[in-house]
Amino acid sequence: QVQLVESGGGLVQAGGSLRLSCAASGRTFSSYAMGWFRQAPGKEREFVAAISWSGGGTYYSDSVKGRFTISRDNAENMVYLQMNSLKPEDTAVYYCAGSSIREITTTTLRYNYWGQGTQVTVSS
Repeated sequence: QVQLVESGGGLVQAGGSLRLSCAASGRTFSSYAMGWFRQAPGKEREFVAAISWSGGGTYYSDSVKGRFTISRDNAENMVYLQMNSLKPEDTAVYYCAGSSIREITTTTLRYNYWGQGTQVTVSS
């Protein structure tokens, strides 16, 4: 069992940066691929970024590629999402998720565990 708790969201101006953190509990964290998803009001939850169990592989959606960076620290059971050059369209609730499929996956159905989400609001 893995429990996930996100933090680091907030209000930022366009062009600014935020760093989201996801604290995981559970001894099997290091064997899980991890991902970040987001959901804006009235829209479906969408994939943002994912990282393999070892951290050796990462993948990003086209909308955030070059601006966001996902990373993990398996010794500390942490996953991070560094978000730079933020745009108003990045406004959403951001969710951390864990998948027992060790390699990168972008599909919500393949993630077994989800955090409660953290709000990111980017003002223009």
